[in-house]
Amino acid sequence: MSKLQNHTHDGQAPGRQTRDRSEPRFPGGPVADPAGSHHERRIRSFQPRRSRVTTGQGDALQRLWPLWGFEIDGHGVLDPAEMFDGLPVVLEIGFGMGEATAQMAAADPGTGILAVDVHTPGQGNLLGLAERNGLSNVRVANGDAIILLREMLVPGSLDGMRVYFPDPWPKKRHHKRRLIQPEFLTLAAKCLKPGAVLHCATDWEPYAEQMLDVLSAHPDFENTQEDGGYAPRPAFRPLTRFEGQGLDKGHVVNDLLFRRVG
Repeated sequence: MSKLQNHTHDGQAPGRQTRDRSEPRFPGGPVADPAGSHHERRIRSFQPRRSRVTTGQGDALQRLWPLWGFEIDGHGVLDPAEMFDGLPVVLEIGFGMGEATAQMAAADPGTGILAVDVHTPGQGNLLGLAERNGLSNVRVANGDAIILLREMLVPGSLDGMRVYFPDPWPKKRHHKRRLIQPEFLTLAAKCLKPGAVLHCATDWEPYAEQMLDVLSAHPDFENTQEDGGYAPRPAFRPLTRFEGQGLDKGHVVNDLLFRRVG
């Protein structure tokens, strides 16, 4: 039976077709909800955005997803070093359109970047950038990074982690959705090697303050800054278009670099 079926219930007009959520928008490409209902319902730190996929992005998804993409479905265990032929691996959570990720991959070909996001246009854009620039050290993961950390990564398998400009969820009632929380840090610590650095950046000052408080209080991390504060922007983190827009508006960008102890 086709995964596109006619529905006549819930007031939907006969003949209208609804796509099964497990079916990729592009043949062979990422699916909408890779983990499905197999996992518990919980508050998500991200909200998938609906935006148009360009012809180039769609072409990249169709051709390159089977080579460089994978679904975070909660099934099976991944060894990042094996995925990147023995390279040290950094996990990047939330890469937007992928321009900064591609720049960092090009500047450091000896490090594998496992880039996670749920934004389909960004996934296609990053795959296209990787192909055009000959970047063999990029892999794109589709789905919830929490499931990846909790269920799919070998403990101590990551050499670093990057969380750049996560959704700040500025309203107080939404603060529980923020990614950088004690529970997330415990998961991150499990997957990071001793000495590996978790690098966060945000242009939302109240969130930066929360990040600093939560990271400083967590027993598995220590601040790389002797004064216990924010770090200067490292040269390896590109100034992104999004960041530039924030700076133009007078936003203050704070970087936090914390080392996995133990």
